[in-house]
Amino acid sequence: MASRSSANDVARLVNDLESTDAIRRAAAQLAPARIGWGSVSKPEHVFNRRWKVKPGEAPPNPFGETGDLVVTNPTASQNVLEPAGTVDPEFSVLIVQHADGRPLAVLANYGLHYVGGYSAGSVSADYFAVFAERLGQLLGGEAGDMPFVGMMSNGASGDVNNVNRRQPPERSPPWQKMQTVAEDLAQAAGRLCRQIQYRDSVTLAVATRELELSIRRPDEPRLRWARKVVESIQDRDKLTRPQVYADEAIALAELPARVSVLLQAIRIGDLGIAAVPCEVFAATGLEIKARSNLKPTFLIELANGYNGYLPTPEQHAWGGYETWPARSAYLEVDAAPKIRDGVLDLLASIAR
Repeated sequence: MASRSSANDVARLVNDLESTDAIRRAAAQLAPARIGWGSVSKPEHVFNRRWKVKPGEAPPNPFGETGDLVVTNPTASQNVLEPAGTVDPEFSVLIVQHADGRPLAVLANYGLHYVGGYSAGSVSADYFAVFAERLGQLLGGEAGDMPFVGMMSNGASGDVNNVNRRQPPERSPPWQKMQTVAEDLAQAAGRLCRQIQYRDSVTLAVATRELELSIRRPDEPRLRWARKVVESIQDRDKLTRPQVYADEAIALAELPARVSVLLQAIRIGDLGIAAVPCEVFAATGLEIKARSNLKPTFLIELANGYNGYLPTPEQHAWGGYETWPARSAYLEVDAAPKIRDGVLDLLASIAR
């Protein structure tokens, strides 16, 4: 049996060989190309999932505390007031073509986390994969000698879903809703690709920065509560919500006090792309777009790692699922403005 160190060495060697092979194959397929980008508003598929309620109407959080002013994904029976945030309806497309106009690759970006609607026990790539496959068909990408690559990325959608709470709940068969959303977005992308002004030459720039942020680790009273709850667990296949968050509190206590978050900015001609390893709320994404030195700009969330939900300080004060401390929501309360400013600094540095 190989030792752990030798097994890791083998894994690194295999990875290096695969990377080298990928570079060689890419180099062998170098060919003239052109690039373009554009966007269109698609508000019909995006809805903020956090809703304000009257004081005292939100159920207690997993720690037994009351005082939340926001409920995530409220049920039809809950009395809600208004959405607690906004959405970003912009649907952006970056396309690379062969010099003769044949499609080579498309990177789309949309502020919709996922659609859902799977059959029981299934794992799905959701509307992202359906979109990529359908767009290839619409653009004729399957006919070329080089495979067409379609990609859909998450925009700022940490507080956004596909459920219109203002209307009665939809009853769709499994897989249907994601097909509907993906088809509509693929058709929109196809139209954009035909209208876009393409460029034969663009300048490129990339900048990265590691930002250190604090972790919201539990205090001693929270830890005493967590240990007591965990001791009461009898069936780990049927955990209650307090039991889940008790486990999370103990896990957070074992993390270091600070964590490094990788931020990235990319310039392609006049286009800016920001990348953040968090589930960014729509308001933060919109502010980055509005204040960016590059026009247009779009943001890819859940990029280069995972550092959980990114509520704004105001959203933290209102409470709700995305603010409850866990490994899915553990960054400091001021993380969103710090990440926003860090990304804007990176975009400014490559805009010169």
